Amino acid sequence: MPRRIFVAVALIDRLLAEAAAAPDREICGLLFGNEARIEEARSTANVAPDTSCWFEIDPAALFAAHRAERAGGPRLIGHYHSHPGGSAEPSPRDLAAAEPGRLWLITGGGVIRAWMAGGDGFREVALLTNC
Repeated sequence: MPRRIFVAVALIDRLLAEAAAAPDREICGLLFGNEARIEEARSTANVAPDTSCWFEIDPAALFAAHRAERAGGPRLIGHYHSHPGGSAEPSPRDLAAAEPGRLWLITGGGVIRAWMAGGDGFREVALLTNC
C-alpha cells in the first residue's frame, strides 16, 4: 500500500471547489491512476437516499469504469467524496463501506486528505502535489 501519492494541484483545487459548491450534500466521484499518482478524477452522481450525510456512487458509472479498465482503459484506484460540515477523516459509515486496497480522498473543512482502506480500517496517505 502506498504511503504517498502524487496529485496535480489543479485536481485538488477542482475537488475542493466542487465540494464548496455543494455545502449541503456529499459530492462523489471516481479516481484513476496508479500506486504513485492520481491521474484523473471523474465526478459521478450521488445516488444515496440522503445525500446530506451519505454518498453512493452511481452504479452505472462504477460499472462503466470497471468495463473500461478491463478493456485497457484507465485503472480505477478509488474514489472521492465530501463531508459537508465535517472533517476530512473517514466516518464510521466510510469504515463500514471500505474496500481494502482502494484510495479514498475525503474533503471536509476546506481541506482534502487521502486514505488507503485496509482490512483493519484506514491509513492516511500523504498527498504530494505537483503542477
